[in-house]
Amino acid sequence: QVQLTESGGGLVQAGGSLRLSCAASGRVFSSEVMAWFRQAPGKEREFVANIGRWPITTYADSVKGRFTISRDNAKNTVYLQLNSLKPEDTAVYYCTAGATRNSASRTEYPYWGRGTQVTVSS
Repeated sequence: QVQLTESGGGLVQAGGSLRLSCAASGRVFSSEVMAWFRQAPGKEREFVANIGRWPITTYADSVKGRFTISRDNAKNTVYLQLNSLKPEDTAVYYCTAGATRNSASRTEYPYWGRGTQVTVSS
């Protein structure tokens, strides 16, 4: 059974930083794309960043230059470093994996974690 378990969320002031982690079990994702999406209250789940095999990374324009995605294939884990946080970054952040290309479409990712809450106060 595949499981993705996120951790590292919390409450932080604007301008602060957090580091999210997502540990995968039940399947090795070293040759597949892993990603982070987020969902704010009342909004659609949106793409944040993904990381492929080489590793190639892509980011949403709203987080480019502030967030950094990375992975440790030996640990089957993906990370998201969140810097210069803004109140509009407040959302539940979801880890996902299993895409075959660096896609921003959630439909291409078959495996999802339960999410971790990030709250940024002004």
